[in-house]
Amino acid sequence: MKALILLLFILIPTTAQADDTAWAAWREGKALLLMRHALAPGTGDPAGFVLDDCSTQRNLNSEGQQQALRWGKLLRQQYRGNIQLYSSQWCRCLDTARLMALSTPQPLPLLNSFFAGRGDGDKQTQALMQYFSQAQLRQPTVLVTHQVNFTALTGIFPRSGEAVIVALPLRQPATVLAQLNIP
Repeated sequence: MKALILLLFILIPTTAQADDTAWAAWREGKALLLMRHALAPGTGDPAGFVLDDCSTQRNLNSEGQQQALRWGKLLRQQYRGNIQLYSSQWCRCLDTARLMALSTPQPLPLLNSFFAGRGDGDKQTQALMQYFSQAQLRQPTVLVTHQVNFTALTGIFPRSGEAVIVALPLRQPATVLAQLNIP
């Protein structure tokens, strides 16, 4: 029993330190925070999907909106300065990014979903890695995207609203510094 308690005391600081290290890398521009959009119930998009018409898409529900607000609060606790925010052009991603209220999200087509043949996953993932190939960014950066994009880059199947901090330069699979649950 004493050995188990000692082991717990040894492991607890290590886990906290790993989280602190990942957050520090993100704050210093040595890592990205990659996030799946907040909860928008369903799978894929309805028939008649139009990129510029949110009424034709799956959208955030009230729980998803609350998730996005909580993410914004958590990220502002981690960093008080300017945060670069990129988003897929899908409404559920843009809405997640806007509700976080970190900065004006910049739509980035490389983050658009390629689910159900909407794009070329391999080419998009390679292009995304190339886009973020620099060793260090000027400020903390958040990417809001979809499950398929997230999984292609990390090998992780995230729930809606989950995130990871990944090291720069991006690789495939990405070097995951921390997995972050929905706040």
